[in-house]
This record gives sequence, structure tokens and C-alpha cells, in this order.
Amino acid sequence: MDFLRTSRGKLILEFLMCAVGAIIAAFAIEEFLAPNTILDGGVVGISMMINALSGFSLSILTILINIPFVIIGGRRLGWMFIIKTAFSMAVFAIFLAVFEHLKAFTDETLLAVCFGGVILGAGVGLVIRGGGCLDGTESVAILLNKKFNTPVGTVVLIFNVIIYIVAGFLFGWDRAMYSLPTYFITSRVLNFVEGGLEQAKAAMIITEDAKQVAEQIYKRLGRTVTIMEGEGLVSGKKTVLYCVITRLEVNTLKNIVNSLDSSSFVAVSDVSEIIGTHIKKVDKATLRRRRPKMTYEIPPEGPEKQNRLR
Repeated sequence: MDFLRTSRGKLILEFLMCAVGAIIAAFAIEEFLAPNTILDGGVVGISMMINALSGFSLSILTILINIPFVIIGGRRLGWMFIIKTAFSMAVFAIFLAVFEHLKAFTDETLLAVCFGGVILGAGVGLVIRGGGCLDGTESVAILLNKKFNTPVGTVVLIFNVIIYIVAGFLFGWDRAMYSLPTYFITSRVLNFVEGGLEQAKAAMIITEDAKQVAEQIYKRLGRTVTIMEGEGLVSGKKTVLYCVITRLEVNTLKNIVNSLDSSSFVAVSDVSEIIGTHIKKVDKATLRRRRPKMTYEIPPEGPEKQNRLR
């Protein structure tokens, strides 16, 4: 495990995630979506349409159409992004050719939509988490976002809607309508896999027993806490604790707070991005060595000041 914490170990792990994700995505397309004429979005969707009309190899089309998109977007996103994306696309194309000759898992369209969308989302999510990309339109959307402040999701959605409208004229509107829920299923699973089970959550705890709650959070979760003074319109002065935890730790946090102060108020929200290492958990050995003596003082200057647990 120590090797995976080194820069070389992390890089190998990222390339491994890109490879595994690309294989899973290729499996979803060739075994569920393509046999049932259900389209993916972006470049892969365009490639699937051309493949269905001309019979030209899907794997080759995916690489050829992706090249200009990757070059345009990759110039701003860095060489490592281009290398990982090229590697992911190469693995993706190879396994598209491998799975092409296997029998489709199902000819039931609804099953293909559900399972194909879930599996494809898992594969693409792993690739993105590894720092790569399977669809060049995403890199262009990121570029447009930086230049014109246009949301990436909006750009990708508009592009895909155009693809599905064209698919409706070519293959029938039922195929286009089946493709749209596949896209949404894929997006949801992709977001979950990309964020992972350790997706960050921000917890705001308003309590009258701040010291004990903060001690237990540090002891049981290994998380530091920021202490602030607040004042309720009716309830008067209150202590506010702020900490960042993972999705899996939310239930433990609730148990801690409820066991110490049943009258407390807890608000948990999603965190889109963290800059720094606050979400990194303190392991038990380090926790025993560094466990601080908890002190809590109300600053005389008023609510503007903040205390941190040290």
C-alpha cells in the first residue's frame, strides 16, 4: 500500500483505472447498446451512427473522429491528459474490436438501456477518475467553459441532443428516445464512480455542547473541526462546528451528535471540490500520537473570530 502513495504508484494506478474503465465501456457498447441500436452521446455516438450506416469499423471510427477533439482540448489541459486520453482510447478501440465478435447479452431494449447505461457509466467514470477521457467532446466542453464560462454539462447535453435528433431521423424516434434515458443513467453512475464512496460532504453542526462533539468527531473520525460562534434569532448564542467528511462517515457523525446533544441541528451538504488535504483522514496511529488536549474559548471580540481545534 505504501507504493501506491508514491508518485510512481499513483501514476500506475491511474493508468490501470483508465485501462479497466475503457475495457468496461467497450463491453457495454458492444454487448448492450450497439446490438440494440441504442446510441451513446458524443464522438462514440457519432461513430455508432456511421458504423450502423456504413459498416465501417466502430473502433477505428472512434479513434479517427476523436483525434481533432483531443488535440483542440488537450492543448489547454496538458500533455499528461493527452497521454492518458490516447492510452484510454487505444484500449477502448482494441476491446471494441474484441467484443464485436461476441454475442449480445440481450435483445430486450429496456434491459439494454438499464444495464448498458450502468456499465458504461462505471467504465467512463473510472477513466475520468484516472485522469483520462474517452470522448473528445468533453475536452472541448471544458475548453469552452474556460473561455466563455459555459457550463460543461450544458455544452455536452446540447451536443448529445443534436446527436439524438439526427438518430431519430436515421433509425426511428423510438431509438432516439431509448438513447436519452441511457445517457442520463450513464451520467448518474459516472458521477458516482468519479466521486467515489469518499465523495466529500460538509457538515454544519449547531450545538450547545461543542467541546464534547468536537472531541468525539476527532476521536472517532479523525477529522479536525472549525469552531465558530453564531446567534439564532430566537435561541440566542450558539456554537457552530464545521467539518468536512466523506459520504460513508455521515451516519457515524449523526450518531455522535445525537448521542451527545439531541437538541442540536445538523446540515449536511455536498462539496464539489476541495483544495488542500482537509479531507485526508488521520490514521489511528497518528491520531494516538497527535491527539491534542481540547480547549475551547469564546473569543471576546465577538462572532467574527473563529477558533480552530489544534
